[in-house]
Amino acid sequence: MARKLTAFSKLLITLLIVGALFFGIQYFLNNTEAGRDLQNDAQVTQNDKNNNSDSNNSNVPVTDKRDRDNNSDIIKIGVVTWGGYAGGQYYNEGFKANRNSRFYKDYGFQVEFKILDDFDASRAAFKNDDVDLLWATIDAFPTEVNALKAYDPVVVFQADWSRGGDAIVARRGINRVRDLKGKKIAVAEMTPSHSFLIWLLEAGGLSTSDVTIVKQASAIDAAEIFKSGRVDAAVVWSPDDEACIQAVPGARILENSKSASNIIADIFMAKRSFVENNSKRVKQLYEGWMKGAAEINTSDANKRKAAKILAENFAGFTVDDTYKAINNVRLTTHGDNLNFFGLNRDFKGVNGNSLYTRMAQTYKDLGYIEGNVPNWRLISYPQIVESTKSLAGVMHDAEKSKQFTKITADEGKGKEAIASKQVSIRFRSGEYQLDENAKYIIDREFVEIAKAFANKRIRIEGNTDSVGGRAGNISLSEKRAASVREYLVNTHKMPYNRFIIIGNGPDKPVAPNDTADGKAQNRRTDFELVAD
Repeated sequence: MARKLTAFSKLLITLLIVGALFFGIQYFLNNTEAGRDLQNDAQVTQNDKNNNSDSNNSNVPVTDKRDRDNNSDIIKIGVVTWGGYAGGQYYNEGFKANRNSRFYKDYGFQVEFKILDDFDASRAAFKNDDVDLLWATIDAFPTEVNALKAYDPVVVFQADWSRGGDAIVARRGINRVRDLKGKKIAVAEMTPSHSFLIWLLEAGGLSTSDVTIVKQASAIDAAEIFKSGRVDAAVVWSPDDEACIQAVPGARILENSKSASNIIADIFMAKRSFVENNSKRVKQLYEGWMKGAAEINTSDANKRKAAKILAENFAGFTVDDTYKAINNVRLTTHGDNLNFFGLNRDFKGVNGNSLYTRMAQTYKDLGYIEGNVPNWRLISYPQIVESTKSLAGVMHDAEKSKQFTKITADEGKGKEAIASKQVSIRFRSGEYQLDENAKYIIDREFVEIAKAFANKRIRIEGNTDSVGGRAGNISLSEKRAASVREYLVNTHKMPYNRFIIIGNGPDKPVAPNDTADGKAQNRRTDFELVAD
């Protein structure tokens, strides 16, 4: 015989049903893509209502309205036609603001990328708030930071290192950096191209005063003037380097940023007020961007997807072109950014501070900067990177140092040298251990070059004067070169197998051995960057 449900039982069942519906809806909203889309749509609708209300309220201060709009509106990012920003563009599922973007799905805001290849136009857009974040390179940033002083720009994060995207092409007969002496070189001044040329000349023991600079408006113009035969060399961007070689018989790529791996660093800057008023949103932008970069770095399929997105937005470029463009950079990860902002105390490589500070002094010495530029601490904003704790795992780790295979001295002697720099290190007679002054000279004259050209092997050649027997001097010069290697390995953490040790003894003098001054010049150490 069936029993009737009591009123309490009916109430209990009703509560169970309502509870199941409530938790089911919560699960749907929070754990399914469709549910998250519904929540985002509702948020956007509410934000639109709030914005319309604000726009109709004449009592709302302009600064307050700007802040509210930033918290709910599209983040606009100014870029150039370059493969190094693929991490953000891939994560955004394109360049336009759209609701398929993972920035929108994961964080509830939209992102728009604006291509601004004209430098002056891009800076005007930054000043006028037409873009919220804008590209720059930290090596050239010292030349423009004073002009932006009124807008209080800060460096928010690093997007990439150039790894082949910048190159120096040279005509027939120019095979080493020293061959550029007295030659005409086309370059866009106070740009990454200019920085690259300065570094390479220094690595070859030259300076810009040893060459004739032919000023150009852009790297594209530099390529065209090289093709016309009016200069001996030019600093260009990929893929113009290949086009130059095809157009000029006998031309070659003298060097590119694939081996000069830590010179040109693309960063994004923003007005300090924007970052401080939108710190959560900027942190989410950085987090998503780093996820995108890590996914591209670890999957060729993702890289090809990113290349397709770039090709759809870069006029005149095929997917193969943009795929190559991405391969010509190192898309930086969260670990790389920790290193760049000096947040990893164990990191001994090039960071933002060292590169910015060095190039600020270099451009000032060359007369391109008047007065002092702000200290790195005043223009960097490491808080965004430092406060991001969710990016863990191997894919977010910093780039590892290149691993070099061991080679013999005889094998190393035959390797082609691109650049050679002479550094005079004084040793006491018959000794080969470095004293503190010798270490200081190495630090000042060579360490930064070695770090900047981190993918190049280094040949260290020890030389002596003619005092004493030849066999003993050859052994002594080899020991002196080896002591330099030990210092660079132990103190600056450079790979042991990167170095080729040669002892020339008295066989390669650069001055007569019949004077004290000549002997001193011959007691030198030569550092050469050689092809691997």
